[in-house]
Amino acid sequence: MNARNTLTDLGMKAMNGMHRGVRAISGGRWGDTIGEMPVVELHTTGRKSGKPRATMLTAPIVDDGSYVIVASKGGDDRDPDWYRNLVADPQVSLTVDGKKSDFTARVVDDAEKAELWPRIVDAYDGYGKYQERTDREIPVIVCDPV
Repeated sequence: MNARNTLTDLGMKAMNGMHRGVRAISGGRWGDTIGEMPVVELHTTGRKSGKPRATMLTAPIVDDGSYVIVASKGGDDRDPDWYRNLVADPQVSLTVDGKKSDFTARVVDDAEKAELWPRIVDAYDGYGKYQERTDREIPVIVCDPV
């Protein structure tokens, strides 16, 4: 791993830690949304370790109990680990507003992504900028309730 990748990964971990800290210190009063997007905590199983993993994400689209999440990693050229974990095991949990529920994650195909992408970018234009920043096609995931 090169120095840039290491710094990106450390920055992402620090942001996750700060977000959890703000939520804990505020008793959950702060950090439930970023802009209009709900914040969710995604729980996956490590694809190599088998250990539980968790990361804080935004859900730019919520429809009928399903949450759309975006594996942007800030426009990095690598997929985030949480994405690789859910591809290996799509049975995940999301904590939303303090309530943890089970979901099945699925990566959308090109046609569904084309339908969802304008709504995603409308919710947060940074996603469009992230896609411009990388040659990697940023995956979009729908988490459907079990």
